[in-house]
This record gives sequence, C-alpha cells and structure tokens, in this order.
Amino acid sequence: MSKDKKLATEPAAGAALAAQPVKEKRESIWKDVFAGIVSNKASLISGIFILLLVIIALVTKFVPGVLPYDPYAQNLSESLMGPSAAHWFGTDIQGRDIFSRVLVGTQITLTVGLAAVAISLTIGVLLGSIAGYRGGKTDTVIMRVMDMMLAIPSILLAIAIMAALGPGIEKAVVAIGLVSIPEYARIVRSEILAIKENDYVAAARVVGDSNAAIIFRHVLPNVLPSIIVRATLGISTAILDAAALGFLGLGVQPPAAEWGDMLGRGRNELFRAPWLMIFPGMAITLTVLAFNLLGDGIRDGLDPKARKR
Repeated sequence: MSKDKKLATEPAAGAALAAQPVKEKRESIWKDVFAGIVSNKASLISGIFILLLVIIALVTKFVPGVLPYDPYAQNLSESLMGPSAAHWFGTDIQGRDIFSRVLVGTQITLTVGLAAVAISLTIGVLLGSIAGYRGGKTDTVIMRVMDMMLAIPSILLAIAIMAALGPGIEKAVVAIGLVSIPEYARIVRSEILAIKENDYVAAARVVGDSNAAIIFRHVLPNVLPSIIVRATLGISTAILDAAALGFLGLGVQPPAAEWGDMLGRGRNELFRAPWLMIFPGMAITLTVLAFNLLGDGIRDGLDPKARKR
C-alpha cells in the first residue's frame, strides 16, 4: 500500500474506532440505570411505587367500573363525610368520594409530568446542542435568552404564561414545559463544550459527517446519562408546578380531578374537614419524593465513582 493510500484510510479507521466506545455506552447505559435502581433500596421502592401509579392511571382510564364510586358523581346527602369503611378518604363538599378522585387524579398528574418534561427536554436539548456545538454569536444569543428565563422563578413565569394563555390543563403543560427549557439547555451545552473537542468528533468531521450527524451520533449519546437523570428529577418538578397551578385555579377546570385543584378547593374547609387536603397532599408528596429518590438511584448507577463505593 502506498503512503497516500495509507493516509487516506487512517481517518476512516480512526472514526470507526472512535465510534466504538459510543456504541458500547449505548448498550450498557440502561444496564447501569437498572443496576443503580436495584442497588439502592429507596430507589427500588420508589420505582415500584411509580410503576404502581402507572398501573393505577391505566386501569382507571381504560377499565370501566373499577373504582368504588364515580369520581364525578355528586351526592349532597353525603357532603363532607369523614373517612370510613364506605369512603376510605371521606367525601368532599359535593359528596364525591375522595379516594376515587385521588386515583383518577393519577392520570392527570403523570400525564402533565411526562408531557411537560417531553416538551422541555426536546427543545432544551436542541437549543443546548446548537449553542454548545456552534459556539460564537449563536451560543451567546441562545444562552442569554436562557439566562433571562432563569432570572425569573419558574412558577412565576409559568403563572405569567398561564395568564396569557388562559386556564386549562393543556396550557398548563405548555407553560410548565417552557419554563424548564433553560435547565436542559445549560446541561447539554456544558457537556457538549467538553465533548466536541474529543478525537472521535474530529475524526467524524474528517470523514465528512454533517454537523447534525455528529451531534446525534457521537455527541448526544455521551450526554445521555445527564439528560436521563435530569429528566427523572424534572418530572417531580413538573408535578409540583402543576399542583401549584391547580391550587391557584389555573390548571384543570371542574369537574376534573387533579391533586393540586383538590388542595385548593379544600383549603377553606381545613379545620372542619382536614381530609380534603391531607390525602391529595400526601399523594403529591409521595409521588414527588418517589421520582426524586428514583433519580438519585439512576444517578448513582450512571456515576462510576458511586458504583465503586
């Protein structure tokens, strides 16, 4: 083989070798996630609890008659009944069974959390990738916009967006998703600033890969661990924000059952019927705690230093 031919084949060989660690990381990352969850008892219990919530949401959505009472049927003769064998969590001021409404509220809570994170994750990863990879003025413009959004507390920004869009659960999802974009954009940008200088990225440029191909094939797979951890923790934040908007009357509208809305409507009866706030509040607390603990376990699984301890 001549010297010129040898030099021509070296970039391609280097790119192939450089891509190999990325492929191995793709294959092992989910094993690391599972190992991190299983090795942490709190994370494992939280994962089981979240799986139970998912099952409850699906069953109450698609299996008719599974609930002990119609969560939307009013019965004023049973208004503000305390917890009993007939009504485990008591009834609200309209006589509706709170236990059934808490179970149905699982649908809205998980939907809002997952949908809001999907919006913020998609847009945030895209903006962070462009800013980190392109650099220069593009990076400056994008990150200054993100800094301006971060300068305003997320819940206040969400309230402002809701004031412009109007009440409704779909609009709440959009508002919560938009206010969380800067977090993902900053994480992805910081990771890409370090990764784009690696040899395998340079090799991909040499063999003629486009910028989009380099980002999606070689860069983002190495950012995936940070994204997974942040997205898991972001679901808990989205659930809290949705509950706050519901508490203020900006989320779901009657008669839909949502935990934050149930808290807001029960606050006037706190001393006469505390169960109106206790059980929805416990549902929010346990769900948010479960996602946080699950995120901790995933982070430990993806952190080599944590796995060695």
